[in-house]
Amino acid sequence: MTHDHDLVLRPTAAQTEAALNPPPGRNGGDLVVETLAGLGATTVFGLPGQHALGMFDAVRRSDLRYIGLRVENNAGFAADAYGRITGEAAPLLLSTGPGALTSLAALQEAASASAPVLAISSQIPTAGLGGGRHGYLHELPDQAASFRGVVKSVHTVRSQSQIPSAIEAAWKSALSAPHGPVWVEIPQDVLLAETSIPVVTGGDAFPEELPPRPELTALAAHLLSSASRPAIIAGGGVVRADASGKLRQLAERLSAPVVTTYGGKGAFPWTHPLSLQSWVEDRHTTDFLEDADVLLVVGSGLGELSSNYHTFRPRGRVIQIEADLGKLESNHPALGIHADARLALQALLETIEGTREDATAPERVRDVLARVRERIEGQELTLEQNLLTSIRRALPARAPSFWDMTILSYWAWSAFDPKHPNTMHSAQGSGGLGYAFPAALGAAAADPTQPVLAVSGDGGALYSIAELATARQYDLDVTWLIVDDGGYGILREYMTDAFGETTGTELTRPDYVALAESFGVPATRTTPETLATDLTKSLGIPGPSVVVLPAVLRMFAPTHL
Repeated sequence: MTHDHDLVLRPTAAQTEAALNPPPGRNGGDLVVETLAGLGATTVFGLPGQHALGMFDAVRRSDLRYIGLRVENNAGFAADAYGRITGEAAPLLLSTGPGALTSLAALQEAASASAPVLAISSQIPTAGLGGGRHGYLHELPDQAASFRGVVKSVHTVRSQSQIPSAIEAAWKSALSAPHGPVWVEIPQDVLLAETSIPVVTGGDAFPEELPPRPELTALAAHLLSSASRPAIIAGGGVVRADASGKLRQLAERLSAPVVTTYGGKGAFPWTHPLSLQSWVEDRHTTDFLEDADVLLVVGSGLGELSSNYHTFRPRGRVIQIEADLGKLESNHPALGIHADARLALQALLETIEGTREDATAPERVRDVLARVRERIEGQELTLEQNLLTSIRRALPARAPSFWDMTILSYWAWSAFDPKHPNTMHSAQGSGGLGYAFPAALGAAAADPTQPVLAVSGDGGALYSIAELATARQYDLDVTWLIVDDGGYGILREYMTDAFGETTGTELTRPDYVALAESFGVPATRTTPETLATDLTKSLGIPGPSVVVLPAVLRMFAPTHL
């Protein structure tokens, strides 16, 4: 009897000849880029350094497109966005020690947001490994230890023959649900030494699937079919799994209202009769969800932001579908289904029989949204709402937007209509500053057919101002809106509320228009009244541009205190 695992592909005569006589002049760096190309990579991000030069020289001799940023952390943000937009693992090439460590904040964001990033770093020469103090430049006793608590998996290479397998394993890890960043490190001498290993001609780029257990989906289908007041919370897992269509089918079949988390923006149509939009930081929404007798949570861990700062106390039965095992039932007891959102929703659609009709559901949704609107309107925050309206008017429906940690972004999390799935992204996964602009550059590299919008405050903008040079060098089609309020606006508000005065929140900042123009990037100073016009013009002109809006914004009052 012949088993499938006994079958192997025999090399052709041409493949055998190529293996026996590989071209001269190749080194370990070539094995890296050949493996990446074999797995399907077309674009790499990064920043060169002494120990990594073997990799970067190999990129020059390959067909891979290289996008070089000015700071490693920003290169990580760009790779993060490229992974979010394409669903592919974005290679991030880094050097040893300080270069590697500078990427940690970006990799934390990628981990929090489940963005597939394949970070490949150099290491000190093999002779220096093992924790001794040899005095090599950039030497760390255990470089990989700094990444183990951040990334999904760590892959250490010690010889050239390990390079293809290590990168392929890391690639699969990055793209297996839940997506995330992975780490590969290769010593300098391994990258530089000439190699006789045959040219890497392919790779298994298919990650493992994560289907739901059938007995769990059967029980979940029964609970949802029997519910009198079902509701759904849709998180980022729905967007990453490209499951928005299936979510809509299920919601309509169950007549179940849907609220999206900030990471799940766009997972459900904003103006759908069953859409509670994304007002998860509002007590009216929290009360509605708590009243559901069966609550389906798809692709969310119900973390701090998604649970109205852990004030959410569901009274009904909770069903949680989550690909990240660590998030499953981590905040609330539930029928936990460890699965990819798309596969789990498909299983529910196939298992639930019939349609649950509830003509009152759209009316109850309208009532909640009216209560939310009344609460916001009572705070006289028309400037902030008008700015979002202007941005929405200027931004093409399918154009992606990237939002930094700034007051206007916090508004957008709740109040901005993204129009389509996978078009609105922010750093709310880990909450670090400086994400928006370099991430937008990565998105522009991923899809040059759409303009990209980045939104930052002046504090966050200063984290990534150097990347104006990157935008100009590669002529990336990104419009950067900088809301200039002279400091860290949200921290100013927090400190004033808590202590009556501020410390460290006020900033001396440059003339952003003049600064952008010094990089060769056209810039405009706008007003709230002219924002829509100025943004429309900037988004319509190919290449990078900057729009500066001097304005002091306020947040809406919280409901969790």
